[in-house]
Amino acid sequence: MDQELLETEERPGKSYFRKLINHLILIVFIISLVLGYLVYETIFTTNIRTPNGKDFSIFIKTNATFEDVKKELFDHELITNRKKFIWLANQKNYPQKIKPGHYIIKNGISNDALINLLRSGAQTPITLTFNNLRDIYQLAGRISKQIEADSASIVKLLTNNAFIQKIGFNNATIQSLFIPNTYEFYWTTNADQFVKRMQTEYKNFWNSSRKQKANSLKMSQSEVSTLAAIIDRETSMTSEKSTIAGVYINRLKSDWPLQADPTLIFAVGDFTIQRVLDVHKNIDSKYNTYKYNGLPPGPICIPSISAIDAVLNYQHHAYFYFCAKEDFSGYHNFSKSYSEHLVNARKFQQALNKQKIYR
Repeated sequence: MDQELLETEERPGKSYFRKLINHLILIVFIISLVLGYLVYETIFTTNIRTPNGKDFSIFIKTNATFEDVKKELFDHELITNRKKFIWLANQKNYPQKIKPGHYIIKNGISNDALINLLRSGAQTPITLTFNNLRDIYQLAGRISKQIEADSASIVKLLTNNAFIQKIGFNNATIQSLFIPNTYEFYWTTNADQFVKRMQTEYKNFWNSSRKQKANSLKMSQSEVSTLAAIIDRETSMTSEKSTIAGVYINRLKSDWPLQADPTLIFAVGDFTIQRVLDVHKNIDSKYNTYKYNGLPPGPICIPSISAIDAVLNYQHHAYFYFCAKEDFSGYHNFSKSYSEHLVNARKFQQALNKQKIYR
């Protein structure tokens, strides 16, 4: 009897203990669910919003810190919940694994997807374009706006005599190296890598066909580029370039001076000149093609592909003269004799006077 009473008295205590355990298990389960949801939401749900929902480019510089990355992301208001992004970045050890580059961020991705992208270093190449440039200084300025290398580092390399001689050029001909076109580059490209790539493109451009045509003209590749640069400054009309090339080839073959006005402007160094005068023809410079026969020392600009090919495929004709048309269309009148040329020149001079263009 006493044993039965004892067992009866103990049952309520055991029941209470079981209930407590069950409640604790339930609480832990609920907390786990909540924490699991919060973690899931932090990692996998959308936390990135790009402007207008379009792909957005960010640029992470070489030697950037996590603070720099956060500033890039936060300044553009790409992160919806910044605390969640920072927490996961630290969990994935991203601050110690920052990779520089150009990354394209898609709208609506998660923190996990963004951090994985940035940690991977799988940057998207940029499209680099250059054309219609006067010299390596303009080139450096244009290129530095498209890749990480600054203009000073590019100029420093391209004015290093030992370096440019090593790759087969000099201070006058170095502009021949650059073939204006559109290229794919990684944004993190430095000056050395840029020039090395340009060497590769130069070699690819000067294939056996182009080399053979240059040889038939008894010109080096740089000499072809030198004449092409003059043609580019004479006209922007591609359809006329081979005709103008033919005029200059005729003069070179006849041992005439080229008498190219753009070379005088280059020699003077005043690129605002619209009208070449007799005073300009007296300047003592190897680029004065009125005073010195043959080609100048190097290109007066970075020549276009169309102008280079115009020289290599010059038009065979009997013209020795050309003059801009008086209608300012950009086209030219071509003539075989000096008397014909004088007629055309007077028409253009009168048109300049009418427009009050005196220099």
